[in-house]
Amino acid sequence: MRVTAPDARAEGDERPKVGRVSIVVPTRNSATTLATCLESARAQDHPDVELTVVDNHSTDGTLQIAHELADAVLVAGPERSAQRNAGSRASTGEFLLFIDSDMVLERSVVSECVHAARGGAQSVVIPEVSFGEGYWTRCKALERSCYIGDDTIEAARFFTRDAFDRAGGFDESIPAGPEDWDLHERVRAADDAVQRTNALIWHDEGRLRLRETVATKYYYGKGAEVYLRRHSTAARKQARLFRPAFIRNRRRLARQPLTAAGMMLMKALELGAGAAGLVVARACARRARTAG
Repeated sequence: MRVTAPDARAEGDERPKVGRVSIVVPTRNSATTLATCLESARAQDHPDVELTVVDNHSTDGTLQIAHELADAVLVAGPERSAQRNAGSRASTGEFLLFIDSDMVLERSVVSECVHAARGGAQSVVIPEVSFGEGYWTRCKALERSCYIGDDTIEAARFFTRDAFDRAGGFDESIPAGPEDWDLHERVRAADDAVQRTNALIWHDEGRLRLRETVATKYYYGKGAEVYLRRHSTAARKQARLFRPAFIRNRRRLARQPLTAAGMMLMKALELGAGAAGLVVARACARRARTAG
């Protein structure tokens, strides 16, 4: 790991400022979206925000953008969980906010999170909405709009540092996929004071392609074994095709029948791909044990 800013926590010569929020952004070849993401973080109405970018060996212009806009830039991997943990260790804030490089924050996201934490919340969910181009992106945006307020799907992104440290941070044996849900569930098990903001995160989906999103879910499925074993009840709810959120929003879906049909097709293929990835991962693990 290469660090281009001092680890103030490790040096011990500077205590975190009261109310400082450290925003940690893992990246890999994110040049097309990173500047907008970091600029939205810089535009927050909270007065003390620290930006840490943790890059996984990008080959485009990601690092240049990060050095221009972030307070600290690290190079670390191999996946998001490890990147986020590295970013938390290199940051100095009393609070931690983890976002992806294709996300845009509304201006009051951080201040609303801090207000919730001052009221006793250990973690805060920030509702997400999707935008982008093309039919499959519209399908994803419709799906995500149904999940706002659904505590079986939404996961916290903002944590007090104390809660994050007590939970042990992100589990690096879950490299990507359900790592957000895993940390959310572990923090909630210790203290169920989860709150939500009114301000939103806008998720730039770009132009989604069905093959790519299905392949991503297959990859996530290969790393889901630990999460399924640890949070089986939550996982069963999240793996349903016909979710209560869709029933609650049936009028919204009925107003967009073609998009809703595509959404259900995409969701079915994603769930199937995730299950296939899990089966493959388990088979590989069995072969490894037998060979050993």
